[in-house]
Order: sequence, then C-alpha cells, then structure tokens
Amino acid sequence: MDFSFIPWIGIGAAGLAILFAVYLISWIMARPAGTEKMQAISKAVQEGAMAYLARQYKTITVVGVIVAVALALALGWQTAVAFVIGAFFSGLCGFVGMSVSTRGNARVAEAAKQGLAYGLSVSFKAGAVTGMMCVGLALLGVAGIWLVFHDIHVLVGLGFGGSLIALFARIGGGIFTKSADVGADLVGKVEAGIPEDDPRNPATIADNVGDNVGDCAGMAADLFETYAVTAIGAMLLGYLIFNGAAEYVLYPVMLGAIAIVASIIGIFFVRLGGSANIMGALYKGVWVSAILALIGFYPVTTWMLGDATMFYAALVGVAATVLIMYITDYYTASNFRPVKSIAHASQSGHGTNIIAGLSVGMESSIPPTMTIVAGILAAYYVGGGGGEGLYAIGIASMAMLSMTGMIVALDSYGPVTDNAGGIAEMADLPGEVRKVTDALDAVGNTTKAVTKGYAIGSAALAAIVLFADYTAALKAQGTELIFKLNDPLVLAGLFVGGAIVFMFSSLANGAVGRAAYSVVEEVRRQFREIPGIMEGTGKPEYGRCVDIVTKRALKEMVVPGLLPVLTTLLVGFLLGPLALGGVLIGVIVVGIYMACFQNNAGGAWDNAKKWIEEGMYGGKGSETHKAAVTGDTVGDPLKDTAGPAVNPVIKVVNVVALLIVPLIHHIVR
Repeated sequence: MDFSFIPWIGIGAAGLAILFAVYLISWIMARPAGTEKMQAISKAVQEGAMAYLARQYKTITVVGVIVAVALALALGWQTAVAFVIGAFFSGLCGFVGMSVSTRGNARVAEAAKQGLAYGLSVSFKAGAVTGMMCVGLALLGVAGIWLVFHDIHVLVGLGFGGSLIALFARIGGGIFTKSADVGADLVGKVEAGIPEDDPRNPATIADNVGDNVGDCAGMAADLFETYAVTAIGAMLLGYLIFNGAAEYVLYPVMLGAIAIVASIIGIFFVRLGGSANIMGALYKGVWVSAILALIGFYPVTTWMLGDATMFYAALVGVAATVLIMYITDYYTASNFRPVKSIAHASQSGHGTNIIAGLSVGMESSIPPTMTIVAGILAAYYVGGGGGEGLYAIGIASMAMLSMTGMIVALDSYGPVTDNAGGIAEMADLPGEVRKVTDALDAVGNTTKAVTKGYAIGSAALAAIVLFADYTAALKAQGTELIFKLNDPLVLAGLFVGGAIVFMFSSLANGAVGRAAYSVVEEVRRQFREIPGIMEGTGKPEYGRCVDIVTKRALKEMVVPGLLPVLTTLLVGFLLGPLALGGVLIGVIVVGIYMACFQNNAGGAWDNAKKWIEEGMYGGKGSETHKAAVTGDTVGDPLKDTAGPAVNPVIKVVNVVALLIVPLIHHIVR
C-alpha cells in the first residue's frame, strides 16, 4: 500500500494545532486587561521577558551558526538545514508561548474578579497556546523535513537543533528565574518580613519575568525537542529494523496527528465542576485527550500495520504517562504525606527541613523510574522481543508524547497564574481576588512539578529509543558492538556519562547561587540607600535586578550548555563508539535519577512552604515558615534549573552520538 500521503496528514494536523493556537490567542487578547496599574505591571514583566529572550537567542545564534557550519561540512548541507529548522521552531515555540503568557497574566488577574471558574478558563487557555504551538511546530518540522528530503538521517539534524536550543533555553531561563526568586525570597520574606510579590521588593518584577522565561519558554523548548526527537527516534528505528518499510517509518507521524485532534478536544473539557477541584478539572482534560487518542490509535494501527500489536505498545506508553503524573503529584502536592512531612520537620528548624526534603527527593526518584522500567519491559515483550520489541518501545514513547499538547498547557498555566497573583498583590486588588489567584497558583505549582515529571519520563524512554538507534546505526555501518561491563572502554564510558550529569547539575545550581548572591546584595542596597521603600513612598529600581539576572544568566549558561556536546564529541573521536555507548548508558541511568530527585525535592519543598503559609504550624512570619523558606530556596534551582535541564542533556548526548556514527564507526581501540 502507498503511504506517501501520511506526511501531508501530519502537516495538516500540525496546521490545525497552529490555527487553534491563533484562535486561543485572539480569544485571550479579547479579555479585559484590568486597570491601568495592572496593565503597567504586566507591561513591565512583558518587556523584561522579551528583552531577555531576545538577548538569549542572540547568544544562542552565535553557537548555532558555528554548529550549522560544522554539520554542513561533516554531514552535508541537508542535515545543517534540518538543524537550523529545528532550532528556529524550538525558539519560535518558546517566543510565542511566552508572549501570550506575559500578556495573559493581567487578564487572568482581572478574570479572577468574576470567580474561580472564569479565572481557570482564561489561565488554562493562555497556557494551551504554548501546548498547541509546541506539538504543531514539532510535527510540522518532522513531517515537512521528511516530505522535502525523504532521508531519515537528515531528520536527526532537526532533533539536534531542537535539543541544543532546549538545553540553552532551559539552563539560561532556569538561572534567570531562580536567581531572581531566591534573591527576592531571602531578603523580602526572611529579612524584611514582607509578602511574596510585594511591590516594595526590588526583585519582584525580575521574579515575575523569570517565571515566564523559565517555566514557559524553557519548558516549551524542552518538550518541543522531546516530541521531535522521540518521533524521529521511532521513525529511525522503523527504518533500520524494517528495512525502510514506509508503514513503520510513518506510523509515528500518524499517531502524532491523531493526538493533536484529541488534545484540541480535551482542552474544551477543562472546566471547573461543582466540587471546585482545580486539579480535577485539569486532569479531566488530560484523561479525555488520552482516551480519545487511544480510540483513534486502534484503527490506524490495524490499517497501517495489519494487526493491533503496536496499539498495545502505545497503550503501555499512555499508562506509563498517567502513572508518572500521579506519582509526581503524590510527592509534590501539599495534601499527601511527603510534603506534609517536610512541613512538620520545619518546626524544629532549617536543618531538619533540608534533611526531610532530601529524603523525600531521593525516595521520589524510585517509583517513576520503576514505572519506566516496567514500561520498557512491557512494550518490549508486547512487541514480541527482538527488533520488533525495540520498535514497540519507540511506539510506547511516541504514545507517551502524544499528550504533549495538554501537558505543556498544564505547565504554561503555572507561570500565568503565578504572574496573575503577583499583579493582584502589586496592584492592591481586593483580598477575594488574591484568594482566587492564590488557589490557581497553588495548583499551578503542582502542575509544573507534574509536567517536569512527565518530561523526565518521556526523556528516559526517548533516550532508550535513541540508544537502540545508535547501536542499529553502527550495525548498518558494519560495526556490531556488544557492551560488556568487563570491557574497560565501556566502564570508562559509564563513569564519564554519570560525570556529565553531576558536573552539569553542579554548574547549573552553582550559577543560580552566584547570581542570587548578586540579587541579594542589590536588594539590600536598595533597602538601605533608597529612602521610603518600606513605607511605600519610595520606588524601588526594578530594572537593576532584571539587568543583573539577565547578564548572569547569559554568561553562566554557555559552559553547562556546551559540556554535554563537547564531552560526547571528545569521547567519540578519542575513544571510539564502544566507550561512547558506555557514555550514553551512564547519562541515561544517572540522568533519570538525578532529574527525578531534583525536580521532586524542589517541588515538595515549595509546596511545604505554601502549606505553612496557609496557616499550618504558625503560618507566615513564624520560625517554622522561615525554615520552610530556606528549604524552598534550596529547592528552587533543583526543580527549575538543574533538574529539568537534565532532560535535554540526556537527549543532546544521544543525538550527537547518533549524528557522528558515520564519522566514528571505524574507530576501534
């Protein structure tokens, strides 16, 4: 059967997602933006965020041009073009999403005046723009590149472009947002005793800007590349295992197209019910999207592949997604044991809060990892083992990513509601409005943790697929390798792979600490030298803090961003493909645990603080609260800088290894 029309279906579905995003943008922009003061605050956040993003993209462009030229010389101009398209789409996804997020914040604050249900509707739709742009541009890139070049190896260049941009966006945005957040909290909450988002705090605008560049633009770029890389990995497996059979190569594209339609329908089901359960309303949309996608997967699978085997592999992927989301919810939401245990420990001081948070983070890394293990084994055996089993793992990972549109919407909802709360505080809106924005923001903190858990799980499965692609690509070049622990090259590679993750995390967290120090000094200076700030008669110099974190983030993101790329190249060309295979295994195993630990520990610390602020154990201003703020500041760079950035690190290492297979396959040590 001729399946050459499938890429056009993918492009059509991608176009539908982008058009739906345009519709959502017009709907959001038609909402009232509130008072002049609210609009002025929103404009300040918007200008700071867009100025930072423009400077970040200029910095990344320099690196991107060098990489594109190197790819053109080493692997051909087609791969270089695909790289540029992947990088551009990844950046565009973050740009559009953040633009809407920074314009939607005041509109959510204004909508909160009409109650929780309307506030949820506006904030979620603002987040859904990013979700739809993410899946739309990713599928457009994959299907479009295949249609133009009809070369599966060129597609790897697209994945590398997306991965490299995601890595820099994650690390740069993470350094920006958390250095501002930590600096604002340490001086504002702990030293000055003023509320979060208090307009007297000179770092509050930088903090609100950071929410967008980290959690909106950064997450969008991250899941864009995860989606694209997973689709490419599954297509490449189909090409290598089934000798280029079109149905196996293009089946992932068809799954992506169906999932887009399911996600669009699912968005309309996010409505607040009688119980006023915000998380329940959001999960309703996820469940509807997942069920509709599975309903669509079955007939397409039997039509394209002749039987339902790969449908069951897709079912495994969706089940793994749901499990990981609920596991992350359990470890980071304030109504369960882990977060309550951290809040309880805060009563005895700062040290015990840190100990409890570390314990929760370490424990929390095990259940999602075991879920991934179960998913890998289940998909492999459902597929019948062997090459078909590996392809089934690829399909499970693609099915897992099928809900990316909804999941990114959940994540981008977070910074919109966070900013809305800040605007409500700074614009002196009535207490009942702040109560609504606080309720939306509290859930937003959990959704951000849940989506990061999802991103980690999907990155793990994608990395397994990419490793299978690496070994299959080597075999196609005539080099068949067996990775044994008693081989010194493999063992050396394993340790180097683990070192990449630890060194990257060290650089990322250290960068936040150094930048936050500068923010703390600046806020203290302004409190000391500008008369009338605490009395409300003097105006803080907000731009100074924005400028400090912008410069530090751009300076500090380069070294950790280049670390995984350069290390992979050095090992590949100096030690050969056997040692490089060890590096890939080490990065995957250590990276999954480190990402889960950092993400969940940070989320748990944050929600423990929020639970105390609601009145538990003495509430705001108490010694227990101060201990919880300390824990939150430790957790901030873990959950929003280093932890989520480990995801693109895992993929960058694997994609770079895959790209250089034709150049290193002959190197035997």
